[in-house]
Amino acid sequence: MTYRSLRQCTDDLERHKHLVRIDAPIDANLEAAAIHRRVFAAGGPALLFTNVVGCKFPMVSNLFGTWERCQFLFRDTYDAVERLVQLKIDPMAALRSPLKYATAPLAAMTMLPKLVGDGPVMAHETTISQLPQLVSWPRDGGPFVTLPQVYTEDVRAPGLKRSNLGMYRIQLAGRDYKADEEIGLHYQIHRSIGVHQRMAMDAGKPFRVNIFVGGSPAMNLAAVMPLPEGMSELTFAGALSGQRIRMVRRPDGLPVHADTDFAICGTVIPGALKPEGPFGDHLGYYSLEHPFPVLKVEHVYHRKDAIWPFTVVGRPPQEDTFFGRLIHELTGPIIPTVLPGIKAVHAVDESGVHPLLLAIGSERYMPFREVDRPQELLTQACAILGQGQLSLAKFLWIAAEHDDPALDLHDIEKFFTHMLARADWTRDLHFHTETTIDTLDYSGSDLNAGSKLVVAAVGPPRFELATEVPSNLRLPEGFSNPRVVMPGVLAVDGPKLPAPTFELPSSTPDTQSEVRRFCEFYSSNDAINRFRMVLVVNDANFVAESLSNFLWVAFTRTNPAADVDGIEAFTRNKHWGCRGALVLDARIKPHHAPVLEEDPEVTKKIETMAVSGGPLAGVI
Repeated sequence: MTYRSLRQCTDDLERHKHLVRIDAPIDANLEAAAIHRRVFAAGGPALLFTNVVGCKFPMVSNLFGTWERCQFLFRDTYDAVERLVQLKIDPMAALRSPLKYATAPLAAMTMLPKLVGDGPVMAHETTISQLPQLVSWPRDGGPFVTLPQVYTEDVRAPGLKRSNLGMYRIQLAGRDYKADEEIGLHYQIHRSIGVHQRMAMDAGKPFRVNIFVGGSPAMNLAAVMPLPEGMSELTFAGALSGQRIRMVRRPDGLPVHADTDFAICGTVIPGALKPEGPFGDHLGYYSLEHPFPVLKVEHVYHRKDAIWPFTVVGRPPQEDTFFGRLIHELTGPIIPTVLPGIKAVHAVDESGVHPLLLAIGSERYMPFREVDRPQELLTQACAILGQGQLSLAKFLWIAAEHDDPALDLHDIEKFFTHMLARADWTRDLHFHTETTIDTLDYSGSDLNAGSKLVVAAVGPPRFELATEVPSNLRLPEGFSNPRVVMPGVLAVDGPKLPAPTFELPSSTPDTQSEVRRFCEFYSSNDAINRFRMVLVVNDANFVAESLSNFLWVAFTRTNPAADVDGIEAFTRNKHWGCRGALVLDARIKPHHAPVLEEDPEVTKKIETMAVSGGPLAGVI
């Protein structure tokens, strides 16, 4: 089944037992998000909140909360889109298998959006304050739209074909925003909306923005799809929804998606920046308050049967994990055609996606002799870090395919074991210093500012990996509680640091001296070097408890150039390396953002509602 409206989608999910209604009064302020998190963690159904406190609009969440449900939502169109991707990779495939690709032209036709004179979304108007005021975490700066589809056009070449549809954070109220008149736009520097805004500024023209909420689930996936700049996401949404995307002409602004549930239309106020945030974000920490563009709201349209969809972001995995999986399933086969020599790339969800990339490449430079050190892998690593959103990565670990053709990037412990047994810390660490990182990552020295580390490995295993703490292991004063995380990786508790606050310090405090002292305590002959990597952390028991904890702590709390050290470290010809264990300072530091935690009172209330006989019994 294909959906033109969100109402069609929720009705279909309910018929097939993929959705449950919650008729009890639920507050959009913290309560709805707390319920969502528990249901998602349990692999539960989509949730339709029919009785939102103080709001006439129902809310729905967890639409994409399981892989089974994602497949169900796109069951009638996914295969057709997959075939279009295959034809993009190999255009001759249609000649070799004409029956398999017979429907491809019909699917391609749905990729053409069309302008119409009217649509269901234009039925009614409301105000920002009448919309659901979703707050997910206690220290959020106000209510946010968490599933927005933000539509912009290039003023140099306006029209649907060169439009951009992106999922950028929208703050509806709070802080310095004028109620019902202004809302906040948060987007990262590399996104297409930023290019569009720059073009409008350079041309001296108004920068108009429309925000769609709801409609076909295909529009949500299209908004996060990494399409080439200049290619409209509306084309992908049409193919995935099985019908052309209808856009309503508006003489006083950008077109509006005819079948969305809500549309907020406005113009960015020239030169205006206002504090946006804090916001509980997908790395598992708050993103803090920073100045971002302001949208002057001109219209808020909605259809008569409108439903407000939302998701909750936080420490992964969360619902957006399945967005990532859908994108990988569709675009993964394209990677070798875009990045020659690369076999696969995996953005690790448990680490917050952008902090950690794993990759498998190939060594083709010296086919006539054995390759014993990374060569072409380093060229491929640079290509990966220059590609779209992959450029936000902080750590890239890349292995050579021929060393183990069965190596699977999704078997993360095996991949790290493969790498740690082969990488030589005296030569295989390659830093990119003083560069950009994800806007949402506070491990660096400033907003968007940080470093990157490429770890490349080629050849046979060189090192044995310890699996238990040596009996003769000694630790310097202030360090304790050694715990094995996985073969070759040890975590130890380090000296405590002041906790982060919601105010960034004026300068990044010096936290390197203690880890330098740790490294200088040892020589390369000490027992600790049986581990290839040592993490200095706040809580070694927590880190060693699970692979997920290790990935989250190790790669969200480190800025490579500042926080990576080593035993018997040296610099030669401006290349840094170490002869003993690699040491990562993965403690929470004063300049980091606070970790996300629920409000205890809300937690208690939700748990009370879930007891036998309560309104949430059997739901969470």
